[in-house]
Amino acid sequence: MKKTVLCSALLAAFCLGGTAQVASAQAVPSFTQEAEELARLPGGGWLLLDKHGLRLFDAAGQEQDRIAVRAKQLDTRSDGGKVLAVFLEADTQRPLPVSVDVQAGKLVRLAPFPVPTFSVEASCLYRDAQQLAHLFLIGKDGQAEQWVMQGEQRLLVRRLALPPHAKHCRADDGAQRLLVSESNMGVWAYDAESEGMGKREVVALRKPYGQLDGGAGALAVLPGGVAVLDGKADKLHLLSRQGSQWTAQPAQAVALNVRKGESQLALDKDSLLLRGKNGWQARPLKWAGKAETQPAVAIIAPQAQTEPMARQGDAADDPAIWLSSNPADARILGTNKKQGLLVYDLQGKQTQLLEVGRLNNVDVRQNIQLGSSKVDLAVATQRDDNSMMLFTINADGVVAEAGRFPTGLKSIYGMCLYQPASGGVEAFINDKDGTFQQYSIGLEGNKFSATLLRSFKVATQPEGCVADDANARLFLGEETRGVWTTSADAAKPDALAMVLPVGAHLTADVEGMAIYRQSGAKANTGYLIVSSQGDSSYVVLDAQAPYKVRGRFKVGFNLPAGIDGTSETDGLDVTSANLGGAYAQGMLVIQDGYKRLPDGPQNFKYVAWGDVAKALKLD
Repeated sequence: MKKTVLCSALLAAFCLGGTAQVASAQAVPSFTQEAEELARLPGGGWLLLDKHGLRLFDAAGQEQDRIAVRAKQLDTRSDGGKVLAVFLEADTQRPLPVSVDVQAGKLVRLAPFPVPTFSVEASCLYRDAQQLAHLFLIGKDGQAEQWVMQGEQRLLVRRLALPPHAKHCRADDGAQRLLVSESNMGVWAYDAESEGMGKREVVALRKPYGQLDGGAGALAVLPGGVAVLDGKADKLHLLSRQGSQWTAQPAQAVALNVRKGESQLALDKDSLLLRGKNGWQARPLKWAGKAETQPAVAIIAPQAQTEPMARQGDAADDPAIWLSSNPADARILGTNKKQGLLVYDLQGKQTQLLEVGRLNNVDVRQNIQLGSSKVDLAVATQRDDNSMMLFTINADGVVAEAGRFPTGLKSIYGMCLYQPASGGVEAFINDKDGTFQQYSIGLEGNKFSATLLRSFKVATQPEGCVADDANARLFLGEETRGVWTTSADAAKPDALAMVLPVGAHLTADVEGMAIYRQSGAKANTGYLIVSSQGDSSYVVLDAQAPYKVRGRFKVGFNLPAGIDGTSETDGLDVTSANLGGAYAQGMLVIQDGYKRLPDGPQNFKYVAWGDVAKALKLD
């Protein structure tokens, strides 16, 4: 993970042993004294913002290049052999990115961001796990936006509500944390990752709620912590994050003599640089913190996405894939918990809407022999009346309601279909209280029927499940406990056996699951894919004992296609069928809990299985 330019040297010096280091103060070069903001560059050079503009100096203090501009809010990130700098043009408040070629000593303007639609008080950079550069813009009234840049693209990711009167912000890339300094109150920490609902936590507050005098001023990211000046700019506070708590060292007195809100703070090797009335001063840093990092996980870009739901909030839930004789005409069925059943083509365009009520989970089976007929069926759980709904799918991929059967359950929830080797089709339906019912679906003439075969129960709330038809096994998820397996054959029940508990690989809630097996492959092959909703990842493991975990992945941005990643996924489905193009090895369809780029109603993302197989080195 790349760090801020100013942090890079400190990370090397202070993060290796986790022990406190003490260094003597270093003189701040005289040519920096008029700078309002500054950044130390690789190789010892400097990037300054002063009344002349953005200025680049080498380590010897020789000015190499400048951009004449009135600007503020400078932040930097290393970018391969160069440095990315972004600042706000003072007059228009337009964010201007610049590529700093340290070796050549050149400043190169990049494509600007759009002019903000609100008055910007603070801005800062963030580099995510995909190594994409993001920019946070925070307004005086608390309006805020997160943008992402790649090449010439400048795309709005999401809008946020952040504290008013925030004059400073910085992002800790390794911790994926946005730190915001609210001038009259204190410092807050937010999730820098755009996917998910996010959370807020207190870092430091003004007196009498905390130790800050007059609120919070400038801040700088430290390994595993943050340095912050109080609102009066007469004390420096160092705070480390230990577990889920922020711990403060004793405050250090400083003499900056600046008006409230005009302090500046930066990190330079083993020193903190503080700007006061008489310019910059360096203070030796004593720090024992270690940089936070996130577990390594593969990130895969989606190929396409469906049109958003017609309902806001928690609407989209579970997809199912229907295959056509012409692969390009395959259909994706998706439930809308506030509306009904939707049907999409492979480009994500909606082709059908069946407004049949609050459907939760859906599954599909094809070429089902029912008496003398062969049919393709979709079955879904209906939460308005706790029924099981049947739909037929014709050769053109057109879905039609075909039946509705009461279950007697009080809070119907998840479901999955099972197609026994002996023929026919069966449905597993579950309730939030842990009850499972197994039904046999029948057809006489044009009338479908549902016959209860058995019931069983798990200890806590389930939802996702999938049947392995080839091995007559049922996999089911207990949301807070893990994935279990049992016999799918109602005539040969067996005890539940744990496949994968919540823990190192799987974070509650356990949600959707599906089985990938190549057409014609042996029954002892294939993978089970499970939605690990708590960390917005997906676990791939062997679908046979001992259920070896093959890896985890997340779904990230596809900026050229304008598609965001996925988070807090409920349902998913997968096929190994060759659907052409990127989907030659099959397709994974994933519900996205938070639509970004920009914000919008929930939808489903399409992922090429070949990308999953490559990332996890699967057979």
